[in-house]
Amino acid sequence: MDHILVIGETGNIGFPLIEILSKNKDIKIKVGVRNISSDVQKQFQNINNLSFVKFDFIDSATFPEAFSNVNKVFFVRPPQLSNPKEDMFPFLSYAKQQKIQQIVFVSLIGDERNPVTPHHKIEKRILQLEIPYTFIRPSFFMQNLSTTHLEDIRKHLNLFIPAGHAKTNFIDTRDIGEVAAVCLTDPKYLNQELELTDPEALTYDEIAKDMSHILGVRISYSKPSLLKFRRVMIKRGIPKDYVNVMVMSLQKCV
Repeated sequence: MDHILVIGETGNIGFPLIEILSKNKDIKIKVGVRNISSDVQKQFQNINNLSFVKFDFIDSATFPEAFSNVNKVFFVRPPQLSNPKEDMFPFLSYAKQQKIQQIVFVSLIGDERNPVTPHHKIEKRILQLEIPYTFIRPSFFMQNLSTTHLEDIRKHLNLFIPAGHAKTNFIDTRDIGEVAAVCLTDPKYLNQELELTDPEALTYDEIAKDMSHILGVRISYSKPSLLKFRRVMIKRGIPKDYVNVMVMSLQKCV
């Protein structure tokens, strides 16, 4: 029986992953959260084979209980943790000490060629430690259109994205969660690096046209510079490190 520690459980990927894994009676799921609140527990009240444990990447005192009886780990890097050497490497070293059989890490598409991103550094460290792994490298999240870019769509009927005329490939985070579930249960994906994309890539002009048709109002697409986009996002309160990762990803489009 597999005992899987899932970190990033309330996100767009972690929650559907847990829903899928919970249907397998041969899997026990341990959910690592910083705060085991009633709201978090309520979110998973209809899911079986599940337990909660306090976990914090930057608090090593939470590691022993979180890793107890665990043989596999799934995690997504929290956007606010941007210095892997300080806030992620101790966690990975502990996983190595516990002889974890597999780590499934959600990275970024093309990240193996971009050494500046935290994801690249985390991947490299996992390889250095020789921890059995699966790297999932998805393209842009479809949900970005309903979260990160929602304010511009609602207030300005505009997609404010510095992607020029390049085509972007979106993927639903629920599909990423489904892929992660397969990787955690099928040994053929061990020590594999998987790029996830949708079959079709679209320009943001095409996306704006489709959104206009669906919403019944005209959605425009502006093309700000990367610098202007970064400045506006930070001014809106989005964490600087998260914005920097967004900009590095968008640089591939322009």
